[in-house]
Amino acid sequence: MELDILRHSCSHVMAQAVKEIWPETKLGIGPSIEDGFYYDFDKQEPFIPEDLVRIESKMQDIIKENLSFTREDLNKNDARDLFSRLKEDYKLDLIKEIPDEKVSIYKTGNKFIDLCRGPHIESTGRLKYFKLLSVAGAYWHGLETNPMLQRIYATCFESKNELDEYLKNQEEAKKRDHRKLGPQLGYFDIYHEEAGAGLVFYYPKGAVLRRIIEDYEKDEHLKRGYQMVITPHIMQQGLWKTSGHYEFYRQNMYTFQIEKKEYVLKPMNCPGHILIYKSKNRSYKELPIRFFELGTVYRHEKSGVLHGLLRVRGFTQDDAHIFCAPEQLKDEIKKVMDFVFLVMKDFGFDEAAIELSTRPKDSIGSDDDWQRAASALEDSLKEKKLTYKVNPGEGAFYGPKIDIKLKDALKRQWQCATIQCDFALPRRFDLTYIDNEGKKRQPIMLHRVILGSLERFLGALIEHYAGALPLWLAPLQAVIIPIRKEDEPYADAVKEKLQAAALRVEVDAGNETLTKRIRNAELEKSPYIIVTGQKESQAGKIAVRKRGIGDQGQMGIEEFMENLEKEIEKKL
Repeated sequence: MELDILRHSCSHVMAQAVKEIWPETKLGIGPSIEDGFYYDFDKQEPFIPEDLVRIESKMQDIIKENLSFTREDLNKNDARDLFSRLKEDYKLDLIKEIPDEKVSIYKTGNKFIDLCRGPHIESTGRLKYFKLLSVAGAYWHGLETNPMLQRIYATCFESKNELDEYLKNQEEAKKRDHRKLGPQLGYFDIYHEEAGAGLVFYYPKGAVLRRIIEDYEKDEHLKRGYQMVITPHIMQQGLWKTSGHYEFYRQNMYTFQIEKKEYVLKPMNCPGHILIYKSKNRSYKELPIRFFELGTVYRHEKSGVLHGLLRVRGFTQDDAHIFCAPEQLKDEIKKVMDFVFLVMKDFGFDEAAIELSTRPKDSIGSDDDWQRAASALEDSLKEKKLTYKVNPGEGAFYGPKIDIKLKDALKRQWQCATIQCDFALPRRFDLTYIDNEGKKRQPIMLHRVILGSLERFLGALIEHYAGALPLWLAPLQAVIIPIRKEDEPYADAVKEKLQAAALRVEVDAGNETLTKRIRNAELEKSPYIIVTGQKESQAGKIAVRKRGIGDQGQMGIEEFMENLEKEIEKKL
């Protein structure tokens, strides 16, 4: 039995339970989703936590009745009459959108009817392991001009063990939430009333972490023949009209007037890289040209979808654009995929899910170009023997794409790397190179990110490690704690020696007890704690505690530095 069928069936039972408790409630939609299902309700009073308990109890009653799910096909007029009698306005709205003359309904026993394509399981008796999770607001059809409905999120599994494991992971996820850990660890804050929502402020430790990641990325890109570029944050409107962003992405763009001309705060880096490519005549001998930029972009996201570091209004992409000849295309795609997997491994992510997204309804470019671009991406995946799924119609407006979603310690997926194949923008901007016969040719353009949004990646990183970052990434690698005031000079000397070796350390000589200061360092998730007292000072050594292991005993400063250098080199 497919899990999504089980969950969709459970959504019908939840809707039936809500209608039996609050008959005046109107029904929206109730699909299965990746981790469970939801149903949207138009109910006058808001759901409260106690209501979820009542709904679960009623669902259990329906399940015990073992009611059968049965399908009926109706013509549209009969379906409209049925849902008019039931006073289900949202179902009538859905019927209007169905292109066929026939629509299907599902009955749960003789007690509940819903507009639904199905399929469903045989009866409610098989729905034993479910849990209602939370309530959120959701606009009908996702449009702010439509009514706000109440969405109940829930999950359902085939076994008690699977449900228990999922709920356990949900609790663990709450502890790992980067929105809590980020400010708590002094990395960042997202909301300052004076500045506005969706804008990230990096505190000193967060800025250090950003620099570590950015330096790593710059080094790895330079090793692979990428050229560093920097483009302006604002550019004239005409550029974005040529690229198509003004037509297809206007609602997410910040625009303003300068000297009676409209400018755009860049939502993407690609037009700037295109202008750099066009700054001179290009030869086939230069190709492939790989421009790389840590480019900060701005997108007008609605306040309702802002979410921690995962969805913000200003963020930085590790953005690159590769201009290549047709015969170089697949090789460049495969090199990017190899690059992605190496970086994921270095950051401690061992698993990923791969998706290929094809042409959306609103797009630019010819059918032939889209077919060639999609084939290049898919052939590259096949030649690399990689498993992937296809998302029809989910590509960018200018080309199909491969998304590589990393999986964290809780097996959750995070969107990071993207490879987009683009024939359209090179044509729109009239990009050319001279081939080996002296003829003008159009290059193919690959848009790609490795980590994606650095903000989103930081959120994933913090949650993956529950804030306890590995030594090479930790903004603060060791806290030195002198036992007494008399031990502070030696602690300062140890700090200077470690800092001279490029280690990130600080001294905590506060007025709190030794035990309390050690506890503070543990809460800050410092990889190492160094305690210095009279014995250590006299012996010229340090007492070391390692995160997750505990007391390592006394050792020489040089030995400690050598151990850390090995650990950093291995990216542990």
